[in-house]
Amino acid sequence: MANAFTFTARILRDGKWFVAFSPEFPEGNGQGLTEDEALESLRQSVLLLLEDRREDARANLGIGEKLVPLALA
Repeated sequence: MANAFTFTARILRDGKWFVAFSPEFPEGNGQGLTEDEALESLRQSVLLLLEDRREDARANLGIGEKLVPLALA
């Protein structure tokens, strides 16, 4: 079974666009001409944020520290 993490999204319509935000990831947002496009854009934004934070964590390891996988199901 694949690991999964579900978060919430807020969607609003702004003219012809749908805009999606996540309270759990306030830095991320998505947009699209449909709700599905906006949600997929938000998913990609959140994945980029997580990737960036992982890279920051790797770059800032202290002496004797290591990173280990933590699966959320």
